Amino acid sequence: MPTTPSDMFNVLWLQSGGCGGCSMSLLCADTTDFHGQLRDAGINLLWHPSLSLESADELQDVLARALDGRLRVDALCIEGALLRGPNGTGRFHVMAGTGIPMVDWVRRLAGVARHVVAVGSCAAWGGITAGASNPTDACGLQYEDDRVGGLLGADFRSRSGLPVINIAGCPTHPGWVIESLSALAADSLTEQDLDSLARPRFYADHLVHHGCTRNEFYEFKASAEKPSDRGCMMEHMGCKGTQVHADCNTRLWNGEGSCTRGGYACIACTEPGFQEPGHAFDRTPKVAGIPIGLPTDMPKAWFVALASLSKSATPKRVKINATADHLVVTPAVRKTRLR
Repeated sequence: MPTTPSDMFNVLWLQSGGCGGCSMSLLCADTTDFHGQLRDAGINLLWHPSLSLESADELQDVLARALDGRLRVDALCIEGALLRGPNGTGRFHVMAGTGIPMVDWVRRLAGVARHVVAVGSCAAWGGITAGASNPTDACGLQYEDDRVGGLLGADFRSRSGLPVINIAGCPTHPGWVIESLSALAADSLTEQDLDSLARPRFYADHLVHHGCTRNEFYEFKASAEKPSDRGCMMEHMGCKGTQVHADCNTRLWNGEGSCTRGGYACIACTEPGFQEPGHAFDRTPKVAGIPIGLPTDMPKAWFVALASLSKSATPKRVKINATADHLVVTPAVRKTRLR
């Protein structure tokens, strides 16, 4: 195996129980030279199941050298949920060619890695893989939904002293992954830079609602009533953008899109338990006509009062456009000279 410069930040990426969507998203990073972008950030990719050329035998050599200390692992990135079944054996998912369950590999490698990173909501909380009856006993690295624990346990700390870093999303935005790894490589990501669920705050301190192109409709509570409508999707269409921690509408996907810009409600994919909301994803549950899920940090009484006032003041243009699939009424042209 070729040697790597000692000053490079070594990343070992393994896939566990999931669809591989986070890797596919990573390939959409805004660059024409993906490996060059990592190299410029001082990152050396030891192995990735989709991006590396090494064979299975060569991978096993990488793993052996990592475990016995001959190869430094600066960041162990795990994509996909950890499958502990059946009956705690982990044998629902055995790493090919080794006969050893993936959960055992992860436990051992996590013990020698400087940082441990959960890439995607499956690796962070269990995600889609842990939904319904969860027959594979899937969990996240350090969480089961919003309960601390997971495969590695509540008290786990990597060699850096940090808990598992949860780059949550289904899938993750490529920018979240590259920026997190770049910050770790620059030794500039501390525990203070993680939120209460150990997500990097540079994206988790934002709400999906920030920058949403439907915000005028939200302000006037002019709501969409069917999927093709232009109005706010919070009241009827299941959108949770006012509650969900991510910068999807200010850090656009592929430079130009987001779920809400594409006409789809935010389903809270960066949050624990998003896979089982208890209702259809495209419907907003209500009590006495009031949505159960209200904007973060907003008392219900204030929301009800604001919504009532906003609806009574909704311009006719906004009200008509909210339930149309195209711009029906344009803003009036008036003199705007300040006095």
